[in-house]
Amino acid sequence: MSNKLMMGNQALAYGALKAGVQVAAGYPGTPSTEVLETLAKEAPEDVYVEWSANEKCAVEVAAGAAYSGKRAIVTMKQVGLNAAADPVMSLEYVGIRGGLVLVVADDPGPISSQTEQDTRTFGQFSKIPVFDPSTPEECYVMIQDAFIISELFQTPVIVRPTTRVCHSCADVEEDYVNFRDHEKPGFMKSPNWVIFPKLSYDNHIKIEARNKTISEQFSLYPMNAVFGEGKRGIVSSGVSFNYVKEAVRSCGEKFRLFKVSTPFPFPDELAKKYLEEVDEVLVIEELDPFIERELLRICGQYHLKTVIRGKLSGDTMNAGESSADIVLYEMSKVFGIETEKEPLELPKAPEIPVRAPSLCAGCPHRAAFYAIKKAMKGQDAVFCGDIGCYTLGNARPLNMVDTCLCMGAASTVAQGIYRADGDKHKYFSYIGDSTFFHTAIPSLVNAVYNQADLTVVILDNSTTAMTGHQPHPGTGRNARGKETTKLDITKVLEGIGIPDVPTVDPLNLPKAIDTVKEVGSRPGVKAIIFKSPCIAIVKSSKTMDVLEEKCVGCGKCVREIGCPAMRMDNGKPVIDKGLCTGCGLCAQICPSDALKGGER
Repeated sequence: MSNKLMMGNQALAYGALKAGVQVAAGYPGTPSTEVLETLAKEAPEDVYVEWSANEKCAVEVAAGAAYSGKRAIVTMKQVGLNAAADPVMSLEYVGIRGGLVLVVADDPGPISSQTEQDTRTFGQFSKIPVFDPSTPEECYVMIQDAFIISELFQTPVIVRPTTRVCHSCADVEEDYVNFRDHEKPGFMKSPNWVIFPKLSYDNHIKIEARNKTISEQFSLYPMNAVFGEGKRGIVSSGVSFNYVKEAVRSCGEKFRLFKVSTPFPFPDELAKKYLEEVDEVLVIEELDPFIERELLRICGQYHLKTVIRGKLSGDTMNAGESSADIVLYEMSKVFGIETEKEPLELPKAPEIPVRAPSLCAGCPHRAAFYAIKKAMKGQDAVFCGDIGCYTLGNARPLNMVDTCLCMGAASTVAQGIYRADGDKHKYFSYIGDSTFFHTAIPSLVNAVYNQADLTVVILDNSTTAMTGHQPHPGTGRNARGKETTKLDITKVLEGIGIPDVPTVDPLNLPKAIDTVKEVGSRPGVKAIIFKSPCIAIVKSSKTMDVLEEKCVGCGKCVREIGCPAMRMDNGKPVIDKGLCTGCGLCAQICPSDALKGGER
């Protein structure tokens, strides 16, 4: 028996390889990123792996592979599923030949996302089967089982890990193999691949019948487990089940537990049998009251008198991450359990410095924001941001991001404000280089086509920085690190009708300010590319020094740019040599020429 320590995301990747996956595509997004990174690193050369331009493209690439009888995997986070929703919904109606698994990582908290949306609900909405692993071991097994269900019923299947499952580690037995013979000839022409209303109608009927069959199979699936004893029940899924086990152990009470590993189609027969054995049930789940609703449906359908309690009854929290202490507290409220300690009693954390969210020391985005702020001083301007490191430009003292909605929305939101307020403001939108290729291009086409008045600022730091420095179409490297065609953002902008696009290093502050003034004064849609590499991928050996004899203690260098490597101490600026990258922005704003480049 072979065991290997794996993170949940790694287990998903190794499980997919064990299942014989042949095509992998995705877009980076925490907490899903390491799945595709592991595949890019560990997959044999005959397995195709790509970082796609966005999640929609990833799903469509995988769909083509699945049409051709290959096993394919797509990786994304929950908000990425929004970008992919169009092909995902239609693909369920068209069907596939090879196995297709969508790994969609949810983010309760949320820890690093805009939303707390629940992919189980999307699975039900789209009629796509969903697996909900609770441990890295289950990630490894369930993704292999998901490929089997996908091929058997010719449907995409969702595997929905959450942040704590994605990033927890465990010893995983690598001997589990649910491979089966899945090799099929390549693409075969068929009218079934062309979606028409009549075909969709016919397939909808088949999907409803098929999901009933899958529900019956899921009632026999060993990962859907009932154990324990007593008339009091607790039903859970995913990582919440681990919290339930810990809470039950700590209170010493007896409960009949039901672990739901396949939330859709719901294992109705198993659930009905379980509900007949208990009088009262507490449902513990993160995000939506998905399981709670299903249990209420079954109680109503079969006239069961079991009491169901959870989010809908107000007995459990309806937002954020759970924990064993929170579960114990909720159990004590519902079942009247006496506990030895106060629920939620945590040890007092040590005092730590309070730091607001901030761009890294030396981040070129800070210089870009400062240049725009100086160039627009005294003018009424609206600054629309996007998803990425540069969202942090909204923090003090920069205060340079007024809106942030979703990937690619910066320029279209700015267009909407322009249509509402007209010439009342100057309009700016910030777009990162990876986001530019992800979803920003259509919004810029929209701006040019509809003759908006807008300054587009491309913040090009040559990577997908926020999710771990993955490549994108503008970097000239693919997912495996090999050279590929490097798309030129300037030429793309010119190609959609935005002429005369200057490229400036934002750390050259005087030139950056002058460029913003010049470009921002033009009518129509115009663009600036601020190009400077992310400090995490281009390390500097230099730092800045304070020349004590020249410093007048005005504090401008600390007060105006908010660099985390600088602070005031006894009326003088102090530079943290462990953080400073020597970017020189502070020196360019110092009125007394008291900052110079030094050495580490």
